[in-house]
Amino acid sequence: GRARGKNNMTGANDERENTLNQLLTEMDGFGTNSNVIVLAATNRADVLDKALLRAGRFDRQIYVDLPDIRERKEIFEVHLKPLKKSEELDTEFLAKQTPGFSGADIANVCNEAALIAARKDKKAVDKQDFLDAVDRIVGGLEKKNKIVTPDEKRAIAIHEAGHATVSWMLEHAAPLVKVTIVPRGQSLGAAWYLPEERLIVRPEQMLDEMCATMGGRAAEKVIFNKISTGALSDLEKVTRQARAMVTIYGLNDKLGNITYYDSTGQSDYNFSKPYSEETAKVIDTEISKLIEEQYNRAIHLLETNKEKLVQLADILIEKEVIFKDDLENIFGKRPFDKESNITPEISIDNTVSE
Repeated sequence: GRARGKNNMTGANDERENTLNQLLTEMDGFGTNSNVIVLAATNRADVLDKALLRAGRFDRQIYVDLPDIRERKEIFEVHLKPLKKSEELDTEFLAKQTPGFSGADIANVCNEAALIAARKDKKAVDKQDFLDAVDRIVGGLEKKNKIVTPDEKRAIAIHEAGHATVSWMLEHAAPLVKVTIVPRGQSLGAAWYLPEERLIVRPEQMLDEMCATMGGRAAEKVIFNKISTGALSDLEKVTRQARAMVTIYGLNDKLGNITYYDSTGQSDYNFSKPYSEETAKVIDTEISKLIEEQYNRAIHLLETNKEKLVQLADILIEKEVIFKDDLENIFGKRPFDKESNITPEISIDNTVSE
């Protein structure tokens, strides 16, 4: 059902167009006495031909989104049936730990947890196996044998402690779950968060998240007065967020209430940009300004809490994994934490080696 003319640059006879024409003809003008319902599913609704979605054809559309917390709980109950699980396993807890996971991901978590439990010769799959499985799926395989020099290990610990410290100090940054400097997949360390699942996001929430993401590089600058290639994925994430604020959501004062986002997906095929060269310069300047402001804010926060940052990094080097409790011991209770019934979510922050 791909749109006609999109994929046929040569002008040659394309078999897919013939198939689509035949499909459109067949689906046109059902009689009132024919009890036929035609169902179809696609992951790429954006490339479908307009004619397919006209009245009388596929005119009833159901958008299937990723499951929310209640739906995840029910999906877990389906996939947990064949497993021998421990008595105290709470499906609600598992649903909270897996935001943004699809049904297939949840099935994978259950399978992975069962494998982990089997490797440890356990009689039943327990909570820890599921947490390890989520770590494994989100972060990749643990690489215990990666050769990391003491200097590099300290740099990674400072970087991750920087994320933890900044996110602890900011109201809208996501609450931290744990920080690790065990290499996984491509990452050398990670800070795990449980942010709220929000339907709308305000600028101050985005800025706090950006500031927390820049905390790693800011910590390296504050402690060593040098920066490294370790912040690659942080920079990628922040640049994407800043670009979205400026060009998609219209949250920039200089550019005003304007978006260059095209929900139809047609702009992918255009070679020209939807804005002038002058606007392109303004966009670049504003993106850079946003990121630098948050970077400087992170540096200021870390300079104020320099001793605590070093203390946290030392514990991290010693233990390799630290949890929320360790941060509470150093910084005291987080003033912004409020008991809410909003779903938490995990976002992993990778420090990618060059």
